[in-house]
Amino acid sequence: MNADVPLQLLGGLTARQFLKDYWQRKPLLVRQAIPDFESPISPDELAGLALEEEVESRLVIEHGEHPWELRRGPFEEDTFSQLPERDWTLLVQAVDQFVPEVAELLEHFQFLPSWRIDDVMISFAAPGGGVGPHYDNYDVFLLQGHGTRRWRIGQMCDSDSPLLAHADLRILADFEQTEEWVLEPGDMLYLPPRLAHYGTAEDGCMTYSVGFRAPSAAEVLTHFTDFLAQFLPDEERYSDAGIAPSSDPHQIQRDSLDRLKALLTEHMSDERLLLTWFGQFMTEPRYPELVAGEEMPLGEFLDAMENGAVLLRNPSARLAWSEIDLGLMLFASGQSRLLSAELRELLKLICSAESLHLANLSEWLSHEDARTLLWELIKQGSLEFAND
Repeated sequence: MNADVPLQLLGGLTARQFLKDYWQRKPLLVRQAIPDFESPISPDELAGLALEEEVESRLVIEHGEHPWELRRGPFEEDTFSQLPERDWTLLVQAVDQFVPEVAELLEHFQFLPSWRIDDVMISFAAPGGGVGPHYDNYDVFLLQGHGTRRWRIGQMCDSDSPLLAHADLRILADFEQTEEWVLEPGDMLYLPPRLAHYGTAEDGCMTYSVGFRAPSAAEVLTHFTDFLAQFLPDEERYSDAGIAPSSDPHQIQRDSLDRLKALLTEHMSDERLLLTWFGQFMTEPRYPELVAGEEMPLGEFLDAMENGAVLLRNPSARLAWSEIDLGLMLFASGQSRLLSAELRELLKLICSAESLHLANLSEWLSHEDARTLLWELIKQGSLEFAND
């Protein structure tokens, strides 16, 4: 994508301008970001998804005496007929993994790394419905899909911002409104991390939320050190050969701390291991159970491709690639593979193509490493046959 071409999605800004001036800095309201937008899923279809066991869904209901009630799905068929006429919201996570037409919306966001995108959550709110004033620790694009919603934005927040007492919902105790807009279908609001916002349905409305993965420093340190520990032998320990006599045996000297820092730095600065962990971590699927492989002989796979089979990326799989000194790394659904540099164009194709078939794979199916890679991705579950 040309970063200097004005984008309708960004209100005529180029990707470069948006990333420089708005991304993780300040909000942006875009009227008709997607002109004449029609939601590819109806409220009834969204409610139907919330009945499914494998779909993550929530209901937030406002009451007079107990203002905020949270219920978790899957729900029963009669749940929605028993709800009041107003002041409730249904939220369904990762709809892009279950509805291909919703997944197609992510094509509008190709100016951002695909491995940063978390999912497309869709909410339906009855009139007056919302989830209260809150903030997120990640970027989000809020696309209005149906009906109208009033958005108010407020102050920047952090972990010290006071919250209402609630076991599951993080609702701000104080909301300092600065601006307010009513969004109609096709309008979009971008919000940077930690900006307080409060959405309320003006009528029965649907909102698409494109959220982004942003691991905390605590997650990075915890997960990376656990990953790193797999490669360190037990005999590699803190040591202090050549230590000077201590004038006070109870004091931890500065040179001891320096030795400890050197031990940590030696391993934490291994860029190859850091990249391997990061690629695996950022491509872990939200629902690993939906990335189920298919066992088949290599010859059967090749015969299928020669006979016109089409491969698709599993909607629940995540793919990314990178380059290291030894060659290329492919990250697929939390796993990594080291590959030769000659497979660069194939990796790009696997990660970006809508489908893989004889027409775009013909030059690769005769390449032993290439066909083995495709076969392994099918067995892993990141790729699947279109008719499955």
